[in-house]
Amino acid sequence: MKLSMPLIYAGNPRESADQVVALEKAGLDMIWVAEPYGFDAPTLLGYLAAKTETVEIAAGILNVYSRTPGALLQTAAGLDNVSGGRAVLGLGASGPQVIEGFHGIAYDRPLTRTREVIEVLRMGLRGERLDYQGKTLQVPLPEGQGLGLGKPLKLLNKPERADLPIWVAALGDKNVAMTAEVADGWLPFLYYPEKAQQVWGEALARGTAKRSADLKPLEICAGGLVAIGEGPETKAFLDFMRPMYALYVGGMGARDKNFYNQLACEYGFEKEAKEIQDLYLSGKKKEAEALVPLEWLEAGNLVGPASYVKERIAAFKESGVTNLSVSPASEDPAATIAQIKEWAA
Repeated sequence: MKLSMPLIYAGNPRESADQVVALEKAGLDMIWVAEPYGFDAPTLLGYLAAKTETVEIAAGILNVYSRTPGALLQTAAGLDNVSGGRAVLGLGASGPQVIEGFHGIAYDRPLTRTREVIEVLRMGLRGERLDYQGKTLQVPLPEGQGLGLGKPLKLLNKPERADLPIWVAALGDKNVAMTAEVADGWLPFLYYPEKAQQVWGEALARGTAKRSADLKPLEICAGGLVAIGEGPETKAFLDFMRPMYALYVGGMGARDKNFYNQLACEYGFEKEAKEIQDLYLSGKKKEAEALVPLEWLEAGNLVGPASYVKERIAAFKESGVTNLSVSPASEDPAATIAQIKEWAA
């Protein structure tokens, strides 16, 4: 398996980015940079491209609404050029809170828009003119809209790669099926390896059956916190993950439209999912965090003795994960990366 890591930063992202150089030397294959509603990801990815030599620099994720397909094409192709062919474009629909609340754009037909954005991007990366009339995207604008002066254009520069990898963050059945059909990679979240097949197996199979022979097999990136050691002091690191799980299951989205809460239910944690949401939405965040199932935390992370961490690596690999995402909780992250790299080989 490849080894990847999300870039985690608070405050100044340059400090975290500078550490990637040592992680690259330790064996890190890919670094993901998120973009919810903080600093934009491409700027930091360009900084990483200049600082590193081999690690893949991945946007994880750019939403498909706030940039036009043409702007996404320019960004992806530009990053691939300055990195020498190391860019990975992670896309996703994000959610209505960010798209409508921060960007002021209607959160409309997310699956269709994601598919159409990918189709336009691939067209542009092949060096073709952007001439696309879809259900959510029209490039150029059709007759009767705007000044009527638009014409199909192609990117002025030659892209580094026509097959720049495009990944999609997806959780729902139809979105996962679409991802398995058209994307190069899939980014699930709050992943439980042993239950992935029961939750997503049918959707993955349905999408794979329609997958073009021109595409390589779907890659999957998932993982979690890594802490290697004996005793309760190591297991206590799992508690650091409780706020994030509680935030997504309890507070991310409206009560009746929370993809992560639904995922918890599909994993078999219906009772806990309802209670966590009730507590979180009433302001009782600590109580909600305490109810996150330990079983889920243990399965979705790699925390414990070396033998147990090796078992978790094997479980992720057995579930189909090709790219293990790790967040080292240690005084020497580079050493942790090197150790996991050896075990995941």
